[in-house]
Amino acid sequence: MSDEKDPTLLEPRALPNFVETDSIRDMTQRALTYLAVGFPVHLRGAAGTGKTTLAMHIAAQLERPVVLIHGDDELTGSDLVGAEHGYYARRVVDNYIHSVHKSEEEVSPRWVDNRLTVAARLGYTLVYDEFSRSRPETNNVLLAVLQERLLDLQATGSGTNYVKVDPGFKAIFTSNPVDHAGVHRSQDALLDRMVTIDLGHFDVETETAITEARAQIGHAEAARIVALVNGLRDSQVGDVAPTVRSSIKVGRAVRLRGASVTASDAAFRQICQDVLVSGSIRDGVGPAEALRAVVDRLVNEHCPDGTHAAAEITSIAAERRDQGTRGRPRVVEREGAA
Repeated sequence: MSDEKDPTLLEPRALPNFVETDSIRDMTQRALTYLAVGFPVHLRGAAGTGKTTLAMHIAAQLERPVVLIHGDDELTGSDLVGAEHGYYARRVVDNYIHSVHKSEEEVSPRWVDNRLTVAARLGYTLVYDEFSRSRPETNNVLLAVLQERLLDLQATGSGTNYVKVDPGFKAIFTSNPVDHAGVHRSQDALLDRMVTIDLGHFDVETETAITEARAQIGHAEAARIVALVNGLRDSQVGDVAPTVRSSIKVGRAVRLRGASVTASDAAFRQICQDVLVSGSIRDGVGPAEALRAVVDRLVNEHCPDGTHAAAEITSIAAERRDQGTRGRPRVVEREGAA
């Protein structure tokens, strides 16, 4: 029918450092069940709850090429479906009779498919990340795709205005709650065509395993950091509840700095203040002093010195510092240095 614009296809494969606990396996199996019976899956949750990572993991289980779209307020229907780009020109010159010169020229619009059309036509898996950041009218084209399994191309100039959706086509959507900045309220008709799985914060076991794997730190260190972050979340002092992403940030900084996850380590305490206080305040306006006091208290409470775990963690930190000194130029911080 038309020329297809080659999208950036992602081949399904195991994600590096992906953690599968019982709760993750349960969510994955539920999503695969809904997809198998013909319903798109919608993962909804606050920023930092692992929606996109889980969506890509689920897509990998389907063992089909993945087409990824990121929602954006500037996205239009043609960005999803395709549009006419340029023209085909065809010219025939007839000079069969030497004394007669005849020419014929034909020009027709050139249609180029975009990512939704390619996925629907070829039966690929569509992952539409943060779809509700696109305007509702942009997503109207999905209504027929998800229900009637037809994609309306409108006027393509080629005589074929509809694409029958391939039976292998599957769709996974992610979104933030509507109270997040930049998020549009989705049409009820569109949400009614999906099965929505609401993602909250992971259980402690899962958050610890994720932090350990993604930050590449020890289990005892990860457990302390996660307990600290959960304590701040439960305190409800800040405007924004910290997620497992905060634990990963702290863990990675600790590993790079060679710090020890103990209350007596000034570098660790400062990392917690930098990551957790600023991350819990929206737009830079909030109870910063109260948050600093809470973080200090939680560091003392969850990362005490003088225990067997603390001794083991301190030993690991010292070993890291030695390795860092041998493996890279030593950076010496001096007060007042530029």
